[in-house]
Amino acid sequence: MYKILAKRQLNKNIMMMDFDAPFVARKTKPGQFVIIRVDEKGERIPFTVAGTDPEKGIVTLIFQMIGMSTLKLGSLNAGDSVLDFVGPLGMPTKLEGLKNVAVVGGGLGCAIAYPQAKHLFANGAHVDLIAGFRTKDLVILEDEMRACSHRLFICTDDGTYGEKGFVTNMLEKLIKEGANYDCVIAIGPLPMMKFVSALTKKYDIRTIVSMNPIMIDGTGMCGGCRVTVGGKTKFACVDGPDFDGHEVDYDEAIKRLATYKDQEKRDLDHYCRLNNVSL
Repeated sequence: MYKILAKRQLNKNIMMMDFDAPFVARKTKPGQFVIIRVDEKGERIPFTVAGTDPEKGIVTLIFQMIGMSTLKLGSLNAGDSVLDFVGPLGMPTKLEGLKNVAVVGGGLGCAIAYPQAKHLFANGAHVDLIAGFRTKDLVILEDEMRACSHRLFICTDDGTYGEKGFVTNMLEKLIKEGANYDCVIAIGPLPMMKFVSALTKKYDIRTIVSMNPIMIDGTGMCGGCRVTVGGKTKFACVDGPDFDGHEVDYDEAIKRLATYKDQEKRDLDHYCRLNNVSL
């Protein structure tokens, strides 16, 4: 069993939890993920690690309470435990040698962009961090992101906070102003990563994206997390989750991610009725 040490709600639907997982905390590098099960009947849920404290043995996860399993996890409190906590899985992000980077996060993706930016900033790179949200009420980790970037730009679709517009608008503005990035790291919804990659390809800027396909076993055996990159089949759990953003088939990935939407909705409706959960 893996104990929950702390719990913090970042906005209406997003939760941050610290877990006691010393081995994982010592071994995890930015970009890697874990798979957890809440209990013996729970499904395997992949989460990219949002932070670690190797000395204290703490692993931090940030997740959106959107489906049955994440609602169940979010209902737990400090002192409770989850059954399984497996990791680190996947390949670390290749951050060595980067000197001038734009890290772009969209929504919950900011929780994954944050440790990337933190690592780069701590190792002397110039970091511009662009964080996009639909509206002001959904903004998360502002103080944390500001502390690990030279410049933080928050964008909201409706203009209720920061700059009005999409992260691509701000990214292109900075490029045109002469930012001269040697890499862009984009993490967020698939459409966002698709459009960021299309933009950076136009300017011939290396781009890394983090893919979040359907995932089951996390070892490359089930094939559920397959994505097409450069015309070849890759498995996000062992070959990724990071890939060259200019080579990903986003349209295929978007279509596959929607495969179980109807079933997920039925399960969620059933869970909410049983537990009187208000969404």
